[in-house]
Formats: sequence, structure tokens, C-alpha cells
Amino acid sequence: MSALDRVLARHPGAQAFRFGDGPDLCASLTQLVRSGDKTATCAPLEDYPEGDPARPVVGRRDVACWWDWTPAAVIETSEVAECRFRDVPEAFALAEGEGDFAEWRAGHVAYFRRTGGFSEDMWLMCERFRLVEVL
Repeated sequence: MSALDRVLARHPGAQAFRFGDGPDLCASLTQLVRSGDKTATCAPLEDYPEGDPARPVVGRRDVACWWDWTPAAVIETSEVAECRFRDVPEAFALAEGEGDFAEWRAGHVAYFRRTGGFSEDMWLMCERFRLVEVL
């Protein structure tokens, strides 16, 4: 049984996931979670269709992994909201731990352009979470 399987077995219903779209961004964002500086994340709503098991659920614990799927941290979702990119509150952006509001915005515009497209009107799945365990 792999390390990831063992962690998932301790948290029934948990989903394993990675932050970012490559090893460097994944490492940076995962470290922010492990340090407690990142307590929120967002993704295009279209990435989470109704019924998708990866869709965030308040109260569920999930496993954030390094790029090679080694477990890095267990988080628990505390809030889920849908919001257009243009309407993301500054407080939410700052909770992502990725710099000031302008840095958050520039980083996310670049990320969304790389991974499928960006629009000020795009809907996001916005999730707040708490760190449960560093692995």
C-alpha cells in the first residue's frame, strides 16, 4: 500500500489533489499550505461539474500532494462559494497566500490563460480550508 493510499484510508471520502500545473508551482503552493500561509484556493468552476467527486465539500478532508503524488498535507474544507473572477474579494485573494491583491490577480490571469482560458467573467469555485496535518 502506497503512502497516499494509507493517508486516504485514514480519511474516508478524501480526495487526493495537487496545486498548480507543474512541479515548481505545485511545490510553492503546497509549501504555503504547509506553513499555514495559504488557507484558500480557487479554480474554474467548469473544472468541477455537479457530481464530480473532486468538487470541494464543506467538512471533507482532502490530501494535498507534491507533484509526484507523495502526500504533503491534509486539509479540511471550511467554505465553498462560486464567484466571477472580477468579483473575487481581496480578503479571499490574500488568503491564498500568493502576495498582495495585484500579485494574486496577475498570477491567476497567467495561470488561467495557460490552463484553458481567462475571462473577467469566468466563474470560479472558491474554497477556504484549514490545515489539519503536515505529512
